[in-house]
Amino acid sequence: MNVKDSLQSFVRSSPQTPGVYIIRDKKGKAIYIGKARSLRARLKSHFSPSYHPDFKETLIRRDATKIDLIETATEAEALLLESSLVKEHRPKYNKELKDDKSYPFLKITSEKFPRLLVVRGRKSDGSRYFGPYTNVSLLRQAVSLLRRLFPMRTCSPMPEKVCLMFHIGQCRGPCVGHQSEKEYGQMVKELILFLDGKRDALVRTLTRRMQDASKDRHYERAKTFRDQIAALSVVSSGTPRPLEKQAVLAELCKILDLSRHPSRIEAFDISNIHGQNPVGSLVVFENGQPKSSDYRLFKIKTVEGINDYEMMREVVRRRYERLLSEKRDLPDLILIDGGRGHLSSACEELDSLNLADLDVISIAKQHEHLFKPNRQNPYVLPQDSPVLQLVRHIRDEAHRFAITFYRKLHRKKMVWSELDVIPGVGPKRKKALIKVFKTLSAMKKSSLEEFLQVEGIDEKTAKNIEAHLKKG
Repeated sequence: MNVKDSLQSFVRSSPQTPGVYIIRDKKGKAIYIGKARSLRARLKSHFSPSYHPDFKETLIRRDATKIDLIETATEAEALLLESSLVKEHRPKYNKELKDDKSYPFLKITSEKFPRLLVVRGRKSDGSRYFGPYTNVSLLRQAVSLLRRLFPMRTCSPMPEKVCLMFHIGQCRGPCVGHQSEKEYGQMVKELILFLDGKRDALVRTLTRRMQDASKDRHYERAKTFRDQIAALSVVSSGTPRPLEKQAVLAELCKILDLSRHPSRIEAFDISNIHGQNPVGSLVVFENGQPKSSDYRLFKIKTVEGINDYEMMREVVRRRYERLLSEKRDLPDLILIDGGRGHLSSACEELDSLNLADLDVISIAKQHEHLFKPNRQNPYVLPQDSPVLQLVRHIRDEAHRFAITFYRKLHRKKMVWSELDVIPGVGPKRKKALIKVFKTLSAMKKSSLEEFLQVEGIDEKTAKNIEAHLKKG
């Protein structure tokens, strides 16, 4: 596969999540860095074969040999990360923003207890400026996140008693001495590290402080550092980086009391609309990373009508009967998309295969609670929990894979059913037409001469096809 085809294949399989992408040349040097609400959609605008690029895009396509992705939880977080990475790598195809009043900046004031502000333009006032940024509304969203991670004061002037921000945990009360100037200054230094893109250094610093607090038996303080590290891990890369993923997997094992470390996770989802064309999907994650070569799809064979539980039984049975017959390794953890009913159906099938000792959990769609066999109450994790975010990411990937397959089958069925009523078009001619035109819309736009070019289509049949499709 050449470089162009390889990049297009990478783009098609890239996630539909917010994040930052780094396009590199053959020497590995960053030539363009961008942010996106959906990485796949944004990358398609760079590398889609049907897209006609301008001069700069043409140069990016010419020089690109590799793309690195960093997923984030929101597009606002991607904006911050993009800015720090552009500052660090200075890619030659990124537009240089002028430091004038048309772009927003982040400003850390030069006060005794500095504030974090969004401002237009930069002044020589002793303050620290970051940016410029390209989107002020996204920047304001990012500031809300930063104030949760680094709870700096927002009041001006300093009040004589604590305000609402203190009571909701977004300020630590330096105005009344609850936080010393030294402690506040340390927090500001940590924010600067974050905005400079030095997240790894920041996490190492916080880890040392957490360990020191724990040794001194300041457990609440240690917990605060731990929670901040977890939040930073998610902000830095959406789905955590390799070492961080191992920590999240270890936490998953601990929280859910699993019998083994979940190095290999297999996740199942069922997709159907009113029982039509039901399909099942299996996605595999190893060490927190998707392993797409092991993904599998299942056409439901034994279940009629709308019965998700029985469909889940069928897919689980077929998967693990095959692994057992081929004497292949079993997963460390099975993840089911659904609530107690889906989980029970899967567990009963595993029990019938003498695989009841495998760890199995499910994630409910409505509230995203986690369920485990033989446990009455679900696990209710905070929405910003790295463990829940990883489980949710795996579930969403299984759902995406199932929906993609379902839509493909549904489109194919619609084409076949439409062609079924055309005189002279049998199974062989249907296959030939679909092979050439792919979709009904393409056929409806085609001429009689184009139909005659299809193998096995004579003039009479071509006229029948054209008349039927033009009639609609």
